[in-house]
Amino acid sequence: MKHAGWIAGTAAAVLVAAGAITYAVADGEGTASSPTADSADAGFARDMAVHHQQAVEMSYIVRDRTDDPEVRRLAYDIAQTQANQRGMLLGWLDLWELPKVSADPPMTWMDMGSMAPGEDGALMPGMATNSEMKKLEKLGGEEAEVFYLQLMTDHHKGGIHMAEACVKRCEVKVETRLAQTMVDGQESEIALMAGMLKDRGAKARP
Repeated sequence: MKHAGWIAGTAAAVLVAAGAITYAVADGEGTASSPTADSADAGFARDMAVHHQQAVEMSYIVRDRTDDPEVRRLAYDIAQTQANQRGMLLGWLDLWELPKVSADPPMTWMDMGSMAPGEDGALMPGMATNSEMKKLEKLGGEEAEVFYLQLMTDHHKGGIHMAEACVKRCEVKVETRLAQTMVDGQESEIALMAGMLKDRGAKARP
């Protein structure tokens, strides 16, 4: 079940990546004015692709750990949205002929590359640690729902911080529009998740 969902999300990402390339060229943002490898545009695309990948993984994990239709619907929506956006980001890196991996620390493009890396595998702010991901895989029912909602709230807050930085620093218009879409969508989902946590007698982590 988990693997089937992952395959579906990956396939969607590939399809959207192809569409993103066409969109970028049609918008007058083709290779003639491509960003450089150390630009905010490239840095955001690389880092957010990694950030989104974990959100997709968490969402498919919780879908296998609960039967609650509300949580499963939210998880599916987040997985599909972020897989599609990840496909766009990777598609642009291909279009720009830039590497998807950088030797620079994450978030260098937003002057945060000197930050100490997070503990236990958390590469960027908001990302879950390896231990937290393993814990989510072991929980079930309402415990899994609450922990997922808490993890995803943190994840969205970190993602919003990065997307807002792209809105200010990125120069490719189609990318800044996508970043603003991320901000708006994830702020809305944070509010939704706060209500879902309250319904379960819980709240976001400090």
